[in-house]
Amino acid sequence: QLQASGGGAVQAGGSLKLSCASSKRTFSNNAVGWFRQAPGKEREFVAVISWNGSNKLYTDSVKGRFTITRDRNSVYLQMNNLDPEDTAVYYCAASRTSHGGTNYTQYAYWGQGTLVTVSS
Repeated sequence: QLQASGGGAVQAGGSLKLSCASSKRTFSNNAVGWFRQAPGKEREFVAVISWNGSNKLYTDSVKGRFTITRDRNSVYLQMNNLDPEDTAVYYCAASRTSHGGTNYTQYAYWGQGTLVTVSS
């Protein structure tokens, strides 16, 4: 029910902005998070934003480089100063609650991912 877009291939130090939207229902009362999964690795939490945007949480490795925001219809992940370690498929997901968390089991609605490739 969610669609992530905006991925692509960039060089290290570059930027990308991911978007997450739903065409079938609104998630305005849900926290929305971003997760990523690199080849051969487990899915990991990246960032989450609360239902009204007042609370945000980031994994340590992206703090200061990634920014999560939302408007009425979409959630965004601005990614700056990208590193090859950021290469992964990025997924957005809507939480079961208004504030979300870092555990993927807290998220009920997932979109298909978008691939981010960062070259050195």
